[in-house]
Amino acid sequence: MNTPLSPPGAEQTDGSSVQIGALVPLTRPGWIEAGRHLLAGLELAVREVNDAGGIVGRPLELVVRDTAADPQRAAAAVDELARLGVAALAGEYHSVVARAAAARADALGLPFLCSSAVLDALTEQPTEWVARLAPAQSHGWRIYAKFLLGAGHRRIAVAADSSVYWASGARILRDYLAPRGGTVIELDMRALAPAAMCDELVDSRATALLLLVGYPEPAVSIVKSVRRDRRLAEIMMGAPAGQPEFAEWATLLGGDGAAIPFLRYRPERLSPLGARVETALRERLAEAPSFVAFEGYDTVAVLADVLRSQGADRARAAESWARVAVEGTRGQIQLSRTPGISVWQWAWPPVQVVDRDPAEPDRFRILHAG
Repeated sequence: MNTPLSPPGAEQTDGSSVQIGALVPLTRPGWIEAGRHLLAGLELAVREVNDAGGIVGRPLELVVRDTAADPQRAAAAVDELARLGVAALAGEYHSVVARAAAARADALGLPFLCSSAVLDALTEQPTEWVARLAPAQSHGWRIYAKFLLGAGHRRIAVAADSSVYWASGARILRDYLAPRGGTVIELDMRALAPAAMCDELVDSRATALLLLVGYPEPAVSIVKSVRRDRRLAEIMMGAPAGQPEFAEWATLLGGDGAAIPFLRYRPERLSPLGARVETALRERLAEAPSFVAFEGYDTVAVLADVLRSQGADRARAAESWARVAVEGTRGQIQLSRTPGISVWQWAWPPVQVVDRDPAEPDRFRILHAG
């Protein structure tokens, strides 16, 4: 039950909880496993903040709303949370959904610290109300493109769905690879079944295939089709968006899901804080935590620091992004204005290219660090 609150944006002095609205994909077609990990990180950090005395003696409370990967649903949730009087927003995994939430937060004057979405253009115009912890897509995907070139791949096919996020990823890859002798061949998965895509892939003479598609489908079917096609035995598959990060990938694909490099946003070695949080997240999730769970934890760590110093006043909280200096699970977090990015940005979290070890699919191999 929500505690009665003072008017939105007002300073609360009655001892009630300080509330943060959490946007998380918890039902289909949202990526449920990513949402579960994100929420676990958010909840763990809230518990630890409260164990340490809360926000100047007041408990911190999450008000969770399921976005289900639906931009309109997310925008409506932002409206509702603003009316409820939350001090700030946190979370969201899907980039297109986060963009809708950021637009509403900006319009309403509600601070939003985006945990996981990477789309560069998170808002149409520069805003003071929105900040982000995940690296911008252009940063991470350029590191992935550099990895591809270093691994000897010059002809790269992309199996692409239709969305702003996938189109942006394909453009980043093309812009990086073309001046360096690389070619990107786009296979439109709106028009091709996986078997037909394999025929196109053979004809393309590509040495790598990137999965710029939804999960679990059609990504899982594409992987199975390629693995079973003898003509494609030598092709490398990759998934820069990170689909193989989660345990469900290994469950659905087994050994077929190994040796598919993807982007992961964590350091090779965690700090003592990161290691402690990893242990607590593993216990909470009953499995190894993904980098998304760390993003959730770090989001609350930053917002708690802001709220302790500025109170629950929204305008003062948004004005303090530039003063953030918080030890996160993956490094020291500071927010800045970054060229080409419309929101306050942590530049940058650690970025790795990793894959699942074919000899032990539950183990990750670091292939490249950016």
